[in-house]
Amino acid sequence: MKVVILAGGSGTRAYPYTEYLPKPMMPVGGKPVLLRVMEIYARQGITDFVISVGYRKEVIIDYFENRNLGWNVEIVDTGAATDTGGRIFNCRHLLGETFMATYADGLSDVPLDELLAFHRRSGALGTITCVPLRSQYGTVTSDASGKIVQFREKPVLADYWINAGFFVMEPGIFQSWHGDNLERDVFPALLPGGHMAAYRHDGFFKSMDTYKDQQEIEALFTDGALPWLRQPALAV
Repeated sequence: MKVVILAGGSGTRAYPYTEYLPKPMMPVGGKPVLLRVMEIYARQGITDFVISVGYRKEVIIDYFENRNLGWNVEIVDTGAATDTGGRIFNCRHLLGETFMATYADGLSDVPLDELLAFHRRSGALGTITCVPLRSQYGTVTSDASGKIVQFREKPVLADYWINAGFFVMEPGIFQSWHGDNLERDVFPALLPGGHMAAYRHDGFFKSMDTYKDQQEIEALFTDGALPWLRQPALAV
């Protein structure tokens, strides 16, 4: 099974790193976050990767050139300005049957075998891994008189689920593929036919959207916590 990894965006929110690096090459414990994402799949037995590149593609190409990781890695230039939907669509000729896809900056301990089994039971053309929304703000609870009774620091909002990536798709999905952006165009267009399913995962998830996110993930690594890796642990 192949995995498409979307590694071509400019990542402007991750400045200052992305002034000279594509965001997938931002470091986590001395390795690019892109490689950390690939380790999630490799440790669960999936080692066939298609990396869709664009912005500062030469940095990614140079990193993998002559580097033997024991995995099959194909790099496809899908253009610096191409959106997420177009990046997958432009790799479709390489994907064969059921395939997986993900972003290059999201870390999770999602069990890929369970995700795949759920996808196949659902009969959907595409399955999205969803995780509970964690608020970026602390919340304040007060009683009827206005007195504060509780503070919650960045709580998990269990009634709200967000797209964490870690997709499974069937090749037939390309027959109904419309638009350039996955979340705004492609996936909504598939809803009327009941072609999309949501796999709910309540384990670890953290995306590296900003420089602050990079620092938080780096701190986890420094503390010896790699919650995105399922046991047994890989050498780091």
